[in-house]
Amino acid sequence: MEKIVVEDNNLKKRLDTYIVDKIKELSRTTVKRLIDEEKILVNGKKQKSSYKPEKGDCISIDIPEAHEIELEAQNIPVPVIYEDNDIIVVNKPKGMVVHPANGNPDGTLVNAILAMCKDSLSGIGGEIRPGIVHRLDKDTSGLLIVAKNDEAHIKMSKQIQDRQVTKKYIALVKGVISENEATIDLPIGRSSKDRKKMAVDAKGKNAITHFKVLKRYNNYTLLELKIDTGRTHQIRVHMSYIGHPVVGDSVYSNGKNEFGVEGQMLHARYLEFKHPITGEELKLEAPIPNYFEDVLQRLENNNKK
Repeated sequence: MEKIVVEDNNLKKRLDTYIVDKIKELSRTTVKRLIDEEKILVNGKKQKSSYKPEKGDCISIDIPEAHEIELEAQNIPVPVIYEDNDIIVVNKPKGMVVHPANGNPDGTLVNAILAMCKDSLSGIGGEIRPGIVHRLDKDTSGLLIVAKNDEAHIKMSKQIQDRQVTKKYIALVKGVISENEATIDLPIGRSSKDRKKMAVDAKGKNAITHFKVLKRYNNYTLLELKIDTGRTHQIRVHMSYIGHPVVGDSVYSNGKNEFGVEGQMLHARYLEFKHPITGEELKLEAPIPNYFEDVLQRLENNNKK
């Protein structure tokens, strides 16, 4: 149990921000979770993340130990794009869940990573998702960063929170988009109609997606997308909202895919970031999956008819 007594006047900082500044090994995401779980108390009482600490406040922080996880290491082939002693960047296959949850106890990326990295993975704040710094949806393929130690995890998470990581995707969407480039700046929050879905909502969190047309086909458009924020299902929600849903998206469209491909055609192709330990600039790219290339070739052939 750690305790912090606030000594500043007119602090004007949120509780979560104040704690992250004081305890460097905790990410803001972890702090918010600990606040929700009432493991962080102010003067013995629960407060919201947005609470502004005042002089004299006593903040108690119960940081759980990283516990042993009951997950099976499984020898599942996952392409590695980059690896060193601190991080590993993989090209997650389409259809693979990132971490175990109800309905997906195994066969996940975490199970595969456990087999690949053995005991060399971060385990911050009692997380049961060792090493996972960010995530991709089950049917989104592409680049994903995994931390091998806590320092790399903390610093990598901070880069993502500070929007210092460049993330670019490619997607095939329905319809022909007339603009060559555009930015979608629309807030996203939990859908009031279906809590399992996200939606554009004025009360949601800011979400910014930039897109550029790579190729136009008959009734389809191939896009490169760059996201400034990492909201859940951000690209899928934004593209559906403007009337050009990602092909195969069964949640934010009808899911129909005349090409026989299951799930949305969305691929995280490019990452640019600073190595969390060495500071080296890394620019990594994952090749377009074969199924994606096949579909584009079929569209190319149709364009020539």
